[in-house]
Amino acid sequence: LQMLERQVVGGEQAKNKDLREKHKHRKRYADERRMQLAAALQQADEDSSDWVLLNIYDSIQEEARAKSKLLEKMQKKLRAAETEIKDLQSEFELEKINYLSTIRHLERDVMLSQQLLDQVQSLVRRDCNYSNLEKIKRESVWDEETGCWKIPEPVIQKTHLP
Repeated sequence: LQMLERQVVGGEQAKNKDLREKHKHRKRYADERRMQLAAALQQADEDSSDWVLLNIYDSIQEEARAKSKLLEKMQKKLRAAETEIKDLQSEFELEKINYLSTIRHLERDVMLSQQLLDQVQSLVRRDCNYSNLEKIKRESVWDEETGCWKIPEPVIQKTHLP
């Protein structure tokens, strides 16, 4: 009965030594491979949460310590990212302030130019094409190549009376 039991407990090939050796070899290979993967993952990316899932812990306290370390690392990364965001926001705020300052300065320059033109326009002869600024603005063309306005040449129109 015991002899039959030994044959049946191990399956049909319980006495096959080659099969047992093959099974032991596969088990050893699997254990070595698991250790290599765990070591590689731990070295390659200790900050990653994936390696925590692959470890086998002896106690709950050990697992809690490992996960606490991981949590601390992630919190440090989060704080660094938040600091980076704040830095970028302050940098963009400074640029915005500079742009607004430039716009205000340019608006003041345009106002000055407009006031000068209004004052000078009354001094221009009535028979000159520059006496009508709106007409000059309509006839002016922006030149993309040179990056400046092409303004019509001043012309004095003489009126001949009969």
